[in-house]
Amino acid sequence: MSEALSCPRLLVAGLGGGSGKTMVSLGLARALREDGLIVQTFKKGPDYIDAQWLSLASGQPTSNLDPFLLSPTQLRQVVAARAAGKDLLLVEGNRGLFDGKDVQGSCSSAELARLLQCPVVVVLDCTKVTRTMAAVVLGLVHFDPQLAIGGVILNRTAGCRHRTIVRQSIETYTGVPVLGELPKLKDNPIPERHMGLTSHAEWGTDVLAAVAARVREHVDIAACLRLARSAPHLPLSFQEAAPLFVPRAPRGVRIGVALDAALWFYYQENIDALQAAGAEVVPFSLLRDPELPPMHALYLGGGFPETLAQGLSANVSMRESVRRAVERGMPVYAECGGLMYLGRELHFQGQTFPMSGALPFATTVCSRPQGHGYVAATVTAPSPFFAPGTQLLGHEFHYSCCTDLPGDANLVLQLDPGVGMAAGRDGLVWRNVFASYTHIHAVGVPAWAEAMVEAAMAFAACPSGGRLENLRRGT
Repeated sequence: MSEALSCPRLLVAGLGGGSGKTMVSLGLARALREDGLIVQTFKKGPDYIDAQWLSLASGQPTSNLDPFLLSPTQLRQVVAARAAGKDLLLVEGNRGLFDGKDVQGSCSSAELARLLQCPVVVVLDCTKVTRTMAAVVLGLVHFDPQLAIGGVILNRTAGCRHRTIVRQSIETYTGVPVLGELPKLKDNPIPERHMGLTSHAEWGTDVLAAVAARVREHVDIAACLRLARSAPHLPLSFQEAAPLFVPRAPRGVRIGVALDAALWFYYQENIDALQAAGAEVVPFSLLRDPELPPMHALYLGGGFPETLAQGLSANVSMRESVRRAVERGMPVYAECGGLMYLGRELHFQGQTFPMSGALPFATTVCSRPQGHGYVAATVTAPSPFFAPGTQLLGHEFHYSCCTDLPGDANLVLQLDPGVGMAAGRDGLVWRNVFASYTHIHAVGVPAWAEAMVEAAMAFAACPSGGRLENLRRGT
């Protein structure tokens, strides 16, 4: 028997990156939360930074929705699972509304909006443009008539006369309502740097109240809410309405998760999957804690180890604790920033910082991205977590590259597309470590969490070391 998703929902899109959709999304989420609504936020695309800011604004863990990482069924399943008990679903798009990975716009915000039957508000950067913006909006409406563009919000307007001409032009020639007119700001309330917005952990979150106040002043929040409530009921199949994860009984293992200002790039579903698979998840800090807490496996996500390198390097006892754990054969799964921490040293802005020394290479942070985009990977050799032949979909976004990587390094992922650690190869297996630049999503790779817990169980049964008996050999 099928069900239907009836929760009000809205997707905030833009004409491109930097249009202002993140600030509008944050302001709407925080303002509606202040008004007593329970707002579930989502971020389209493989994004951790905007997603964390959205979590802080809404007070709810934000889930990522990406049509490359997740199938249509999995996308609806994530949305349905997070919608329970919520008053509004607010999705922030990425890049331009129709921008995808190919000329057909695959994996675009528009594709996601159609899939979820979600009304769209487009944030328009009106810098040095007036009546031409009406032609742009008309183009958006006619480019995909199946898309429900319910309104636009003008951003970076120069003054009253500018706002009046743009608004009247859009409403006269397109019929699309203007739901807000934001003035140009002298300073960005949340500055950007090489990977996007500055981390909440480094900048602070008190700025969100000011962002919400600005949106309240210049955006018709009531009209946005009416638009969200106009979303039709979304039919769900039995699988789409099912829980994301079926909980198993506790299996007596603890998986440590590094969680602090240095490493915090984790999909909420990855943590949920580990817990559902029967593990106890143990957060700890590479910056503050003197050593690893008792655990049977270690998960090191991505983040900003380069900007916190001095603190990571100064915590010598933790670096030694991680190195010893690797040498004992503890299963370790490391993504991007975690990979950098496991290396010998990190080079950033002319300085060298010792890292854990658990893996035989160094990393250097460059001025330009060294790998950025979707990744399709094939597992080509045994590893602690994936059998040979396994196909993985993921993404990479790293400014660092590996240096001094041994010529015989056991890289078990062949990427196409993707850059990885060395010319399309990724996934270094060293003892019971799997370290890569490739990020995966647990819903899209459902076997990962079970493999992680099984590796922890194998280590708990034989903590003295050696290769895991359940190494995925494909036999």
